[in-house]
Amino acid sequence: MLYLLAHSCGHQAGRHRQGRSAAVGGRDAGKERIVKAAGIGGISRRAALQAGGLALAFTWVGGSKAFAAISPRQQPADAAAALADGNPAFAPNAFIRIDADGGVRLVMPMAEMGQAIYTGSAMLLAEELGVELDQVRVEHSPPNEALYGMPLLGGQITGGSTSTRGTYGVLREAGAVARTLLVSAAAAQWKVDAASCTVARGVVSHAASSRQLSFGALASAAAKLPMPEKVTLKEPKDFKLIGQPLRRVDSAGKVNGTTQFGIDVRLPGMKVATVKASPTLGGVLASVDDKAARAIPGVIDVLRIKDAVAVVGEHFWAAKRGLDALKIQWTPGQNATLTTQQLRAALANALAKDKAIIGKEAGKRPEGTLVQATYDLPMLAHATMEPLNTTVHVRPDQCEIWVGTQVPARCVSAAAKITGLAEDKVVVHNQYLGGGFGRRLETDSVEQAVAFAKQVPYPLKVVWTREEDIRHDIVRPMYHDDISAVVDGEGQILWFGDRISGGTVLGRWAPAFMGKDGMDGDLIECVAEPCYDLPNLKVEWVRHDMPAGLNVGWWRGVGPTHNLFVMESFIDELAHRAKKDPVAYRRAMLKKNPRTLAVLDLAASKIGWGQGTLPARVGRGVAVGDAFGSRVCAVVEAEVTPQGEVRMRRAVVGLDCGIAVNASSIEAQIQGGLLFGLSSALFSEITVRDGAIEQSNFHDYRMLRINEAPPIEVHTVKSGEAPGGLGEVGTAIAAPALANAIFAATGVRLRELPVNRALLAQDKEALKKKIASAESSGPTGLGERSAA
Repeated sequence: MLYLLAHSCGHQAGRHRQGRSAAVGGRDAGKERIVKAAGIGGISRRAALQAGGLALAFTWVGGSKAFAAISPRQQPADAAAALADGNPAFAPNAFIRIDADGGVRLVMPMAEMGQAIYTGSAMLLAEELGVELDQVRVEHSPPNEALYGMPLLGGQITGGSTSTRGTYGVLREAGAVARTLLVSAAAAQWKVDAASCTVARGVVSHAASSRQLSFGALASAAAKLPMPEKVTLKEPKDFKLIGQPLRRVDSAGKVNGTTQFGIDVRLPGMKVATVKASPTLGGVLASVDDKAARAIPGVIDVLRIKDAVAVVGEHFWAAKRGLDALKIQWTPGQNATLTTQQLRAALANALAKDKAIIGKEAGKRPEGTLVQATYDLPMLAHATMEPLNTTVHVRPDQCEIWVGTQVPARCVSAAAKITGLAEDKVVVHNQYLGGGFGRRLETDSVEQAVAFAKQVPYPLKVVWTREEDIRHDIVRPMYHDDISAVVDGEGQILWFGDRISGGTVLGRWAPAFMGKDGMDGDLIECVAEPCYDLPNLKVEWVRHDMPAGLNVGWWRGVGPTHNLFVMESFIDELAHRAKKDPVAYRRAMLKKNPRTLAVLDLAASKIGWGQGTLPARVGRGVAVGDAFGSRVCAVVEAEVTPQGEVRMRRAVVGLDCGIAVNASSIEAQIQGGLLFGLSSALFSEITVRDGAIEQSNFHDYRMLRINEAPPIEVHTVKSGEAPGGLGEVGTAIAAPALANAIFAATGVRLRELPVNRALLAQDKEALKKKIASAESSGPTGLGERSAA
């Protein structure tokens, strides 16, 4: 059971907007309410985040595990953590380290995987501490649930677009606590009122006496002072850093090559291995003939575990050549004949016959015209730029791991079980991640590396090839939806229904967070609580897990990538049927949601919706949604060639993400997320044949190329609301905007992904006939599409 003791930063923001100072007390002062958020039994995770999710304190009631999560004030575990960190002169909380020379370090509770969270977090801290961004050095935090557990996710986890939402108030208050103690130390030394002192660039000044002291000079004295009961946070009008478009703190290192990712780790005496696991999902190793591999220069050893083989070399190329020379026999297991077609049929059969869990039901289905459609979404791989890798050194009394992970504490637990060591004997050195997208929320590659490293005395770096990375991904689930609506004579929605079948990620990854009735709240996110005013709706889920050996996992955008595609495509269908403009149709349902209406109007205005005439086979598609605490609208302009190729001409995004921390990062995250989502919609699908994943590299698991990417404009609504998420918002809204643009260009409605070019390949005459036939038989709703 999950309880959030919510210290709402949204509440703080509200006080800012009212023009009052933000005086923040101790931990108890922030506990405004206890929100029970265990799925449908209480409220959904999304509702908890929107209502006041920027929590300071957390208790997990279930089993014996409990911890106090991130706090701006001292915790019982702080002293030991500071001692292990070199015993800095001033460590007022888990995040701030000020050394005797005045250097300021931020110990980051989250992992950096390209989302620029190290920069945004440093800005939050620096804003209230009284330093500039160039004075803050950011460091990876060690695994420590007690100090770095994220309350929104129930652990030391980076994901769900929660990093800024979960730390906006905490890091600011942490900076204010440190600043208050440093100023108090200076004031005591000078025997002046602390209120008469100012702070800038790590220096405390007293203008009346022209005295100054640096943070380094004050650190030891400040460390001896008691924690202040209250601190004052800046008013937004006084922000100097927050809201500015600042450069990333890690850019220089990534440009000059000094930034160390997991795959860059080098240790004395280290050897390199690459692996091959059973190609069949759930298969095991039968035998290995390694004679030819061992004869290759540079090959050191061949290691075996239950379902995989590793070749160890002096360097990767030797290990790869050795792996290719192995003669391996596998026992395929129960999935030997499994196919994608069987998986799809099983989902459809379950939806038709099995009992559903009600995720949300409001009102009753009235009489009226029933409109129905079926949507199918494929399994997807993560395909991060940096393939999976882990470096491990197992010794009799310790296991050290170097890896880029979104779940360092989980890695500790996994390694302890495999080695038999106590958890305090497992050390994880987290690294920069070359992309995560949810894949590095898993520990399977770490577990595999530890199992191999147990067999050798030296440090072992295990690197997956791209082929291994894709063929053994923990994929996004496959989904099958029967979606329906009852509409009146004007085409307005009287009742909305969505019946979903699919496997649960939450049920495998964190079963304690499932609802009391077995509901996976993430699976229905954005459809159970739509942005539209739909007083009568029913959302239900038929659980149908994949066969053993085919694990499904988190994928960038999580539930909203599935639900927003289905819902926004269907909303477009209903607008088409009602002969209504797609923007106007949505606008009418957003009158009670002014923030989402504003981003719809913003995006439509910026792209010039309804103005002018588009060329033949060019269309614009719109999609809106409330996802991860943000409001977003995307409009995509696409051209479809007579051969069925889709060329994206332009994309415009309207965004309300609440208080903007770093304007540059906001734009970059939306652009990157949108391209990720457009790429998957156009090309991406994981299929299974003879029990094995068919795709292996970027030749058959395509990504957008530079020349295929459209110009993207991001327009942000200035907002004083609590910060929303960003990392997954663009991905979640991309596919429906693209699919609706394709419909506007061709009249072809895509209810499956990826885009099927065969359905779009038509000459002009065939297209004209299709449009004429559609217009003669019913409403067209072609929206922004011009006649071919």
